[in-house]
Amino acid sequence: MGELPALIQDLALILVVAGAVTLLFKKLKQPLVLGYIVAGFLVSPHMPLTASVVDMSNIHLWADIGVMFLLFSLGLDFSFKKILKMGASPIISTVSIIFAMSLLGVIVGHLFGWSKMDCIFLGGMLAMSSTTIIYKAFDDLGLRQQQFAGIVMSVLILEDILAIVMMVMLSAIAEGSVEGGQMLESVLKIVFFLVLWLVVGIFAIPLLLRSVRRLINGEVLLIVSLGLCCAMAVFSTKVGFSSAFGAFIMGSILAETIEAERIEKLIEPVKNLFGAIFFVSVGMLVDPRILVDYAIPIFVIVMTILIGQSVFGSFAFMLGGESLKSAMRCGFSMAQIGEFSFIIASLGLSLGVISDFLYPVVVAVSVITTFLTPYMIRFATPAYSALEHRLPSRLIRQLNHFSMSRPNTTEKSKWRQLLLSMGVYTVVYGILASAVVFLMLMFFHPLVSSLLPRAWQANALTGVLTVLLMSPFLRAMMMKKNHSEEWKALWAESNRNHLPLLFTVLVRGLLAASFVFYVCHRMSHFGPALIITVGVVAVVLMVLSRSVKHRSILLERLFVNNLRSRDIEARVHGKKRPLYEGRLLDRDIHISDFEIPQNSLWAGMTLMQLSLGRKYGVHVSSILRGNRRLNIPDGKDQLFPHDHIQVIGSDTQLAALAAALQREVHHDDYEVEKREMKLRQLIIGEGSPFVGLTLEESGLRSKYACMVVGLEEGKENLSPFLPTRKFQEGDIIWIVGEEDDLNRLMKN
Repeated sequence: MGELPALIQDLALILVVAGAVTLLFKKLKQPLVLGYIVAGFLVSPHMPLTASVVDMSNIHLWADIGVMFLLFSLGLDFSFKKILKMGASPIISTVSIIFAMSLLGVIVGHLFGWSKMDCIFLGGMLAMSSTTIIYKAFDDLGLRQQQFAGIVMSVLILEDILAIVMMVMLSAIAEGSVEGGQMLESVLKIVFFLVLWLVVGIFAIPLLLRSVRRLINGEVLLIVSLGLCCAMAVFSTKVGFSSAFGAFIMGSILAETIEAERIEKLIEPVKNLFGAIFFVSVGMLVDPRILVDYAIPIFVIVMTILIGQSVFGSFAFMLGGESLKSAMRCGFSMAQIGEFSFIIASLGLSLGVISDFLYPVVVAVSVITTFLTPYMIRFATPAYSALEHRLPSRLIRQLNHFSMSRPNTTEKSKWRQLLLSMGVYTVVYGILASAVVFLMLMFFHPLVSSLLPRAWQANALTGVLTVLLMSPFLRAMMMKKNHSEEWKALWAESNRNHLPLLFTVLVRGLLAASFVFYVCHRMSHFGPALIITVGVVAVVLMVLSRSVKHRSILLERLFVNNLRSRDIEARVHGKKRPLYEGRLLDRDIHISDFEIPQNSLWAGMTLMQLSLGRKYGVHVSSILRGNRRLNIPDGKDQLFPHDHIQVIGSDTQLAALAAALQREVHHDDYEVEKREMKLRQLIIGEGSPFVGLTLEESGLRSKYACMVVGLEEGKENLSPFLPTRKFQEGDIIWIVGEEDDLNRLMKN
């Protein structure tokens, strides 16, 4: 037989050690991410006393795939609509935290005399709190349903998004693009491709999945989704971004489809496998000698994260409008770094711009801060109490009620709303028109030039088709919002608004005409006057054409329907959260979702029997069961395993309910082997106590937990034992039951 490849040997070693270590960490109730890192440390070449990985290059390749699938999974759990609905509060908090922690990281690196790139990358690593670790800590501490936990998770989602952008920016900085013009070019490039991919992806991919929905089962959907992920990763690298960035974008596109939840469940095992290999590879880079040599920097960085997030993080949440108590609970919760810090460190190593010591230092810092995360979360309330005793009571009251005093809605000026909407539409449709021009000139024109005998024919055909394909986007750019409520109100409000409103139309018309000017200039030898004339005529025809208008409206409706498809599915299946969720008068009262565990003692009980209102002070507003939604259930309604209930209450009440829900369950059977059912033959002897008794009278089922399956009468098949038949001496019956129960029965 041939020798086993080194990759298989390494994979076996990694998974066996990772499995053993994670079992230990599971028992110790520690995050599995730490278990993977410890496993990587044990199988690394830096540990001479244990077996180590042979081929590190293959492991790093698998780790890169792991990063890609991790970010793909993150994208599936992300929705740009969620970000838009969050408002400005989480955005202010996120930007403030990232700026403050990045600056602290750069300062700390500079104090130790590290290189410029080490300082910049350290700042990026310190700015990224761990979504996985914080979510796990909230779950373990029973805090996930509390209101401040939801605020923290909103900020973490935004941090993950900005981390993707930060990776692109760090790559540009590492390549030397640090001048103002080059940096602006990088930012515009990110925005251009981000908008283009999202708009085209949300338009095309749901249509594709919808058209083949009847042909797709779980296996096919897994392959299709992974194929789309890898294709976008390849395309992302072709235009100068990382594969992880492309994977995240594809995940966020698929997040808007009806199939998103199925894909998320299907991709989970793949993500877990490759993600485990990535975190194990992180542990392999930990060198004990570096940890000893850099013990002081590790300690300083740990203290920087703990103190920086506690102080600046709390202040950032207060800037976002949270009360002092809520802000401190949020800020203290984010005092750690995790997976994105590793990914940023891996990026720095792959680009060869950071020192080798920085990676293991960051891993050590992450391990320490992760262990401290539950304690920091618990410490927030005592810290607030101590601060409350030292600050003036009037100031504390003002800070605590700051968020309560904010108005629920902010009146924006009509001009601001109108101009913002026009700006967004102009940018989006301008990017789509630019993409059409690029594709037609770079790919279509060379193709038709090779097919047509004369150059002017190819130029004319390409130019006309390009303008026709752009026309729905250019018309929308010019006409969107011209008949909106804001426009009409401003027009009727004052004659002084007429000229500025007409000016907005003129500016957008000139922008649309500039696209036609550019195509005419590239595809013809016309003079400037003729090009301008052609452009103006083309724009006028676009505005007047019913066909172009119809195509423009049709494309926009298809896009909006695709974007709303998951919401529509949620409403149809009763999963949509109620509209009053954000309008509860008491800010401490909110809605949380709970799932009834499969082994819950509450299963089969009615709400009246459970008395949740009397015990915990909460109100069950809805029960979601499969595709059904039962709103305002009464006391006679029962709960069943896997029901989702929406409950209204305060943080304290919901926490008590969550603890009871997890506590009141049938515990796992750790001796399941003894529950095997066996078949035995029983002969009713002369002195048997069952002689003359019926099945019910004998107590075979009630007393011995056994069941008679048939009576042997010398036939080919067993005869049924009728309930009214009495046992007789010499009867041969066959009985099924657990071994212990059968043994008790046989003794009689």
